[in-house]
Amino acid sequence: QVQVVESGGGLVQPGGSLRLSCAASGFPFSTFAMRWYRRAPGKERELVAAISSNGLSTDYADSGKGRFTISRDNAKNLVYLQMNSLKPEDTAVYYCYAFNSYANAWGQGTQVTVDA
Repeated sequence: QVQVVESGGGLVQPGGSLRLSCAASGFPFSTFAMRWYRRAPGKERELVAAISSNGLSTDYADSGKGRFTISRDNAKNLVYLQMNSLKPEDTAVYYCYAFNSYANAWGQGTQVTVDA
């Protein structure tokens, strides 16, 4: 069973940093591309960052460019989202998404709140 579980969310002051983690299980992790999405209150879910299965290619939404970094450790079945210089508008539930041509999985999400 393809499963991903997020962790690392919390309350942080503006300008602070958080690192989200996504632990994968039940599938050959190194064959899946990974993405982070977020959904802010009252807004649609949006793509935040993406990384290829081998980790060599990454992409970011404009909102996170220069502040967010996605990475993965295929030996540990983990993907990370390092978020720096956080802003109140980054407040959202952040979701991990794993996919390839054959399967996909969403995590339950982790809440990130940026507030003084």
